[in-house]
Amino acid sequence: MSMTLNESKLQTGASLFEGYAPEAGVYDEYFASRGVLRPHARRFVEELNELSLEELTRRRDQAHRQIYENAVTYTSHDESERINRPWDFDVLPLVIEAHEWQRVSAGLAQRARLLNRMLVDIYGPQTLFRSGLLPPQLVYAHPGYQRAFHGLLTSDDLHLHLCAADLARTPDGNWWVVSDRTESPSGAGYTLENRLVSTGMYPDSFRARQVQRLAPFFMALRDLLERLASARREHGQIVLMSQGPSNPNYFEDAYLSRYLGYMVVEGGDLATRNEQVMLKTLGGLRRVDTIMRRVDGLDCDPLELFGDSSQGVAGMVQAVRSGALTVVNSLGSGLLECPAFLAFLPVLCRELLGEELIIPSVPTWWCGGKPELDYVLQHLDQLTIRTCYRDVHREPVVVQRLSKGQREKLVDAIKARPADYIAQSEIQRSHAPVWLRSAVESWPVALRTYLVASGSSYICMPGGLARVSPVAHKLDISISSGEGSKDAWVLSDGPVPPVSLLNPPGFVQELRRSGAELPSRIADNLYWLGRHAERAEGATRLLRTTIARMTGEAVAGNSPEVSVLLRGLAEIGQIEPGYAVEDMRQHLPAIEVALPMAVFSDTEASSLRGTLTSMNRTASLVRERLSNDSWRLINRIYHEFVGRREFAQSDLNRLLEQLNRLIIDLLAFSGLVSESMTRTLGWRFLDLGRRIERSMHTIMLVRNLLLPLEDREAPVLDAVLEVADCSITYRVRYLNNLQLAAVLDLLITDETNPRSLASQLVLLCEHVDNLPRDPNLPLIGEEQRIGLSALTSVRMLSAEKLSRMRAPDERQNLDKMLGKIASQLPRLSDVISSKYLIHAGLTRQLTEFRSKAPEESGLPAGMKGDSTLP
Repeated sequence: MSMTLNESKLQTGASLFEGYAPEAGVYDEYFASRGVLRPHARRFVEELNELSLEELTRRRDQAHRQIYENAVTYTSHDESERINRPWDFDVLPLVIEAHEWQRVSAGLAQRARLLNRMLVDIYGPQTLFRSGLLPPQLVYAHPGYQRAFHGLLTSDDLHLHLCAADLARTPDGNWWVVSDRTESPSGAGYTLENRLVSTGMYPDSFRARQVQRLAPFFMALRDLLERLASARREHGQIVLMSQGPSNPNYFEDAYLSRYLGYMVVEGGDLATRNEQVMLKTLGGLRRVDTIMRRVDGLDCDPLELFGDSSQGVAGMVQAVRSGALTVVNSLGSGLLECPAFLAFLPVLCRELLGEELIIPSVPTWWCGGKPELDYVLQHLDQLTIRTCYRDVHREPVVVQRLSKGQREKLVDAIKARPADYIAQSEIQRSHAPVWLRSAVESWPVALRTYLVASGSSYICMPGGLARVSPVAHKLDISISSGEGSKDAWVLSDGPVPPVSLLNPPGFVQELRRSGAELPSRIADNLYWLGRHAERAEGATRLLRTTIARMTGEAVAGNSPEVSVLLRGLAEIGQIEPGYAVEDMRQHLPAIEVALPMAVFSDTEASSLRGTLTSMNRTASLVRERLSNDSWRLINRIYHEFVGRREFAQSDLNRLLEQLNRLIIDLLAFSGLVSESMTRTLGWRFLDLGRRIERSMHTIMLVRNLLLPLEDREAPVLDAVLEVADCSITYRVRYLNNLQLAAVLDLLITDETNPRSLASQLVLLCEHVDNLPRDPNLPLIGEEQRIGLSALTSVRMLSAEKLSRMRAPDERQNLDKMLGKIASQLPRLSDVISSKYLIHAGLTRQLTEFRSKAPEESGLPAGMKGDSTLP
């Protein structure tokens, strides 16, 4: 049932739930019947009704805007291609009573203890097989069971550190478990984001309803990780191992790493030496003690497990086996995600724990047993059929929806391989109100909640990730299926004390500066973030100046600078070279059409849109290292530019307006980098990228726009000064007396001008001098020699030589010198990349670096990329 929220209702102050009717035959989370609120939801709805629909709409729009600005995304499995989609958040929380959650929490903690005991036995003595309580066939045929996992248990028999349970509420109001998540359960990061948004929307209601906090769960998780790491050595290294940006959960990986305070790594960041896992950093290899993995267990070690996996690190299993490394969750824990185990949990709970299962599972039958197979075939039309081993790409089969032929084919498949199938009762999910743009509708809801080991039991997150969809079966696939999510509010019987992950009063932090522990992959991505940002700014300035001249009064008279500027645009790949002609009057109509299309081209990597796309993608790889303001700004730059494509493509003046906006945003990002990043190695690599790119852009302007000039040079000089952002400086010095020598001095040799080539080379030399190096090497490194050579060449230019630039031989000499520097800069980039960004960490470096003054070393904001490609 739905209710339309039209303009008249907004104006008359109608209730948000006016006309809402619960779905028949299911449990509604808010209403016991039409118009009758459940006690635990009544006060919250009354507080909503105290606000006008106009105010509620404003808050909802603000919440969605916050999600957009934070770039909260997920990758949908429903798409034929992986497309990052905005996280769709419904602002009406799922509200759960305190006494009800106490039973759920106790039941899930019991379940986690049971699952851990099962893993201990399966990878240990295997008494469950010998006693007949668990069919060996079910385990040995599981693709996730590997002999390499056997015997990897810890001394405290803790195999399952973290798990999750997917819950559904039956029509009678009771909860049951639909599935268990024991590999590396996802969704906790989205749960955090939902909580931040909902508390911002309803701050008063959140406090008044005494909603339980999520922070204690994450405190318990952090305490567990630190206890495991410190068991081997004091201040042990903890990392979060991600599958990388191509994985649907990468946003969450970055989010959790920032919240918990641990570094995100990928398999390529790690290596094994002497049965220890090591982190590759700019300063060499650093030992890792605990890995919170977000990578499937089978992909963690290509040496002993899946040989074609690129997500793990060879030797990890042996490092765990030797006791040098703890992995959370333990390798092999994903075995229990097999839904067939649900059928055996009641008996196993009585056998292993001596207790009855508190929270039942959805009724499940494994077809590998003769009685179970007979029952399934007799009651087939009442059941849902699934493959025995979980596959997110295969949806469950609801038998009653099949045709006669499909049903017969399914029966034949089950009879042929009964152990490959399970049957389950149809999942009847509760419904909850969902506020759409123009309606409040009743949608099915699913809840995933999380548990972390603590002491001899588990701590259950109060609430979790609530998901909604108009189609119930979509909620059975994965958290990226469905249409949206909700925050889950678990109420408390009394006041809720404030809880924070921040250190308690009295904690004394040891003072230190960050140093060479920056992973090479992160430095690589920061370097390319700097290059893409500077490349975008250079292209935008050149485009803006060109379009301003094209739309000006003088263009009808074939203004000489327009053809020169078009030549510059062709040189940097912003337009086809055929448009860069001396007499462009006859080509002007075609250029006016082609230029906007070239700017927004999504097929040319060198287009402005392509550059901004690369900048956005590279920034996403270092997201956990960037400040919130920096990330929001980068995300806004990209989406606003692409989002206004139709507007800007229709007219050159509109495109000029868009370029003006873009310049301001790019300068804002440059300001954040300059004023907010600590002067550490991350900042140095980002600024290295900027300085190399700006140097190459300045050389391009001089060689392609200035040196070929023979006459009518004043308009071109003026345009180039504008592109280089040096117009004001020039006019302060020389008024409007435009001369080539003065312009060349300002753009090339003037070290007081922050945009000159000389200034870029000075900073490049400073950066490479402060990179880590072996103190035993007697001479400077190759990267230092390249930088020093380029800077010396520029400094050797004299005012006398610049004043003779009208002579062809002097121009040729300058062009030759700039060409040499232009070839040295890519070489400098390659040397830095091979030495610092893609090394294997075998060389001993950094004794000297680590002994430097604290302010000379450090750690910033960043992560991965190919350092040899632009």
